[in-house]
Amino acid sequence: MASFSLQKLCKFSLFFLVFVSVTVATASFQFKVGGDKGWTKPRARLTTGKSETYNEWASRNRFHVGDSLYFEYNNDSVLVVDSTSYTNCNVADPIFKLKDGERVFVFDRYGFFYFISGELGHCQAGQKLIVRVRVHPVASISSPRPAPSPMENDYGDGWDSFWGAQPQNSTIKQTVASYFMTALGGVLVMMYLLM
Repeated sequence: MASFSLQKLCKFSLFFLVFVSVTVATASFQFKVGGDKGWTKPRARLTTGKSETYNEWASRNRFHVGDSLYFEYNNDSVLVVDSTSYTNCNVADPIFKLKDGERVFVFDRYGFFYFISGELGHCQAGQKLIVRVRVHPVASISSPRPAPSPMENDYGDGWDSFWGAQPQNSTIKQTVASYFMTALGGVLVMMYLLM
């Protein structure tokens, strides 16, 4: 009888671990920086003579804790830097360096993240990115507010004019799948325990 209970407990623990992993993966989203072109030195568009900046790309997306950025690049690197190094394109003392062509950076906290190219001259040409990471709406009930950024103002919801209009695409759409997976997992656990 004791071995049966221990065996059932081990199966439940394994099932619960898989369930939690699937739920967390469902709630996060991976963004490919730069779309099809990836992380490259900006080039002018043929029609307008201007290239879209990475910050324009970021302003059309909404990032939450747990989301990630996928950087794809050749003969380059991505430096995670502070705001001063971002402004001055200082590559000398990065917080973290991504290299090797394809890397994923996961947002482990909310606030601002600053990225620049590690290649000389690329940052000055516009290969830099600021990402504002928000607390996921489900988690925001119990989470404290981060320290305000120098770019932040009082629009009530924390969104500021630097980022333009609030984007419609977001990982908020993922929460429906997350709720579904949580409910499905609860039903499966209850069925398993009643067997």
